[in-house]
Amino acid sequence: MFRNVSELLALTEEKQCSISEVMIHQEMDVTGKSREEILNKMRINLATMEAAVKRGIEEDVVSVSGLTGGDGKKLAAYIRKGNMIGGETTLLAVANAMATNEVNAAMGTICATPTAGSAGVVPGVLFGVEAKLNPSEEEKLAFLFTSGALGFVVANNASISGAAGGCQAEVGSATGMAAAALVELAGGTPKQSAHAMAIALKNMLGLVCDPVAGLVEVPCVKRNAAGASLAITAADMALAGIESRIPCDEVIEAMYRIGQTMPESLRETGEGGLAATPTGRRLEAAVFGKTAERTK
Repeated sequence: MFRNVSELLALTEEKQCSISEVMIHQEMDVTGKSREEILNKMRINLATMEAAVKRGIEEDVVSVSGLTGGDGKKLAAYIRKGNMIGGETTLLAVANAMATNEVNAAMGTICATPTAGSAGVVPGVLFGVEAKLNPSEEEKLAFLFTSGALGFVVANNASISGAAGGCQAEVGSATGMAAAALVELAGGTPKQSAHAMAIALKNMLGLVCDPVAGLVEVPCVKRNAAGASLAITAADMALAGIESRIPCDEVIEAMYRIGQTMPESLRETGEGGLAATPTGRRLEAAVFGKTAERTK
């Protein structure tokens, strides 16, 4: 079993295999289940992700609070017009990420990757690059196992909880996971996947968790969008041969320490940041039907 990225990379070298293969074998060892049983369980996750993306893009999804909904569909329609400034692949990933999180906010079924609040990044990137890379089902499953391997490391060495470490621990982790998995999907090496993870996570350090009205909607949905975009950028950088000067394990350790020193008001309490703005307070009052009173 690996405990950190260094040990994960050592195993890929020892066994001359991919990160996804190491993760599959670890799951087999830990659970005692067969390879096919492990793959079938991941197929359920893959299908759940695809259904959430499809629903968010095609249907008029609106959250119970009314704070979020329809932006993934709106961006998808904008892309179809062909007048976008950014690249189509990246924007498709962004649209899919928002769509997934809007389905989550609307109490729909999603797959937490690694959390519900950050559930849009990994599937957003996977299905965003689908038309360009044309992955097989086996490759899509490998993408998710690679994501899981990096998420496993973060969860065991830092945190994937916004309440414990801010949004850097949620969307930040998801962004790094997606970047690493995309590198493998595109034919990169395990070391390049680690650099992509480090590059992505470095650019999410210090990201606070400040949900308006305490709901996983604003700014969560659009942070997933930003995470999907950053994941693709980090993957491209790593595939180009660009390396993180700070090793991935040290970046994860830095994230943990930053989370430990982050004020409680910026860790999912709805007490600070965007949640404490005048508009944030008005939205909170509108959602709960009363004047929101918070201690500054």
